[in-house]
This record gives sequence, structure tokens and C-alpha cells, in this order.
Amino acid sequence: MTTVEDATRTAAVDHRPRRHWLDSGRSRLTAYLFVAPVGLGLLVFYLYPAVATFVLSFTEWGPFGGNTFTGLSNYTTVFALDTFWTALGNTVLYMLIGLAVVPVAIAIAVLLNREGLRGVAVYRALYFIPFVTLPVASGMVWKWLYNGDYGLINAFLSVFGIPGTYWVANPGTALLAIGVVQVWSQVGYYLIIFIAGIKAIPRDYLEAAELDGAGPLRRLFSITLPLLSPSIFFCTVISVINTLQIFDLIYVMAQSSTANPAFNATQSVVTLFYQMAFVENTKGTATAVAFVLMVLIAALTAIQFWLQRKWVSYV
Repeated sequence: MTTVEDATRTAAVDHRPRRHWLDSGRSRLTAYLFVAPVGLGLLVFYLYPAVATFVLSFTEWGPFGGNTFTGLSNYTTVFALDTFWTALGNTVLYMLIGLAVVPVAIAIAVLLNREGLRGVAVYRALYFIPFVTLPVASGMVWKWLYNGDYGLINAFLSVFGIPGTYWVANPGTALLAIGVVQVWSQVGYYLIIFIAGIKAIPRDYLEAAELDGAGPLRRLFSITLPLLSPSIFFCTVISVINTLQIFDLIYVMAQSSTANPAFNATQSVVTLFYQMAFVENTKGTATAVAFVLMVLIAALTAIQFWLQRKWVSYV
């Protein structure tokens, strides 16, 4: 009897590791199946285009297809173009203007987080609507508002005796005008993030600071902003990436015609890529421009991740 019981126990013990391994394998397979769509999307829509762009940047496309290897000639052509450096400088300016969305969104989030304020949900919806509006539609509306002959902005300024201008046709104002629209259209997205971040801050910290005599500004700069730093870092990274790739607002408002006096003053790296690839049909040079932009975005993102260790507080 004892021999039979020992044999049964031994068999049960021998099967347990195998059953555990099978269960673990099924769990891993299930996890891989859930992750597979995301991984496939990253592979098809991000990794493959990046590799293809890098390869094609060393070739030149014929008018009827076919690639000819040209080495580094596309890059030397790009770096020798004055229009490329102008577009790169404009893109950096768009990025710097676009970063204004972060402090603007923080200020609005702090105001909307005040106790006793009614209609907060309505305000949030109103700020978020521009973000979900198609950029082309937003650009067309703002182009009409900026119109130098019958635009509402010039009409408003004329009430105070201030002369208007052709905002998106004047090289001195066009880039800033487009940058303002970019900030306006994006502020709702960052606003939602900052409101959620502020609400996640424990009330005990703010109440304790208030009991110690800290005023609203002191609590903002000593408690709210430091604890909000991870959200600020995230929004800063996303803002830089988005503004470096700005295209639709520029094209709709100022780049739809080369006759616009502000055409060169508003051109970004992406609009230059579009001009080369689909207007001038120099796709090899265009892919070199695209790859340079990708390297710039990657470098700035890496620098931000390195700097965040000095000011972001994950507590």
C-alpha cells in the first residue's frame, strides 16, 4: 500500500513542473498575442518607413521608377541649399513658439482647478474642441480671421485706431501668426493632462502649506509645479516632436501658393520635403531632408530625457 502511495506522489510531483511550464507558456503566448497588433503597427508604420527612408536617401528616383544609387550626393545637395537652412531655422522658431502651449495650459489648468468654480466641464470641453477639429478646417477659419481686407482681427484693431496688416502674407508676421494658431489648437490636449496631474496631488500637502502660511503663488511654485514635473516633461517632449513636424497649418494658411510673399518666411522642413517630393519630383533629396529631420527629433528627444533627470521629480 505504501509503495503504491509513494509511486502516486512521485508521479504527481513529476507532472507539476511540466504543467507549470505549459501554463507559463500559454500565459506568454496570450501576452504576445495581445501585444502583437501594437508591435506590428510599430513595425509597419514606424520602423519600416524609417529604414526605407534611410535607404532611399542614398538613391535618386527616375521619372518612371527605378532607383539609382548616388551615395552622399543627396545630403551634400541638401546642406548646400539656402532654402533648407531657412526652413530649418523656421522649424526651430515654430518649435519655440509651440512650447508656449505648456505654460499656457498650466495656467488655465490652475485656474480651472480653483475650488467653487462652476461649469468646469463646460470650460474643459470648450478648450478641447480646437484639438479635435481638423487642422485644415482650423487653418481655413484662421486664414479668414487673419485676412488683411475683411478679417475680423483687423476689424477689431481698427476700433482702437490700430492699423491692420496682411498677417499671413507679411514675412514679418506670418510665422508668428501660424504659431499662435498652433498653440491655440493644441492647448486643450495638454490642459486635460495638467488638470489630471493637479487632481492627483494629495490635498494634504497643499493644506499643510496653507496652514504654514504659504500663499497661492508659493504653493504653486513649491508644491504644485514640482509634483507636476512628470506631466510637464511629457508635454514638453510631445510638443517638441509635434511642432517639428508641423505641416498642415502652414500649407493651408501660407504655402498653398508660391505667390505668397511670406512663402519662404513660413516654410518648415516638412513643407520643404513636400515641395521637393511632390512638386519638384526630387524624391531622393526629399528623403534626405526627411531623414535629417528624423535625426534632429531623435537628438532633441534624447537631450530632453537626459536633462529631465535634473528637474523632474517622480515622487
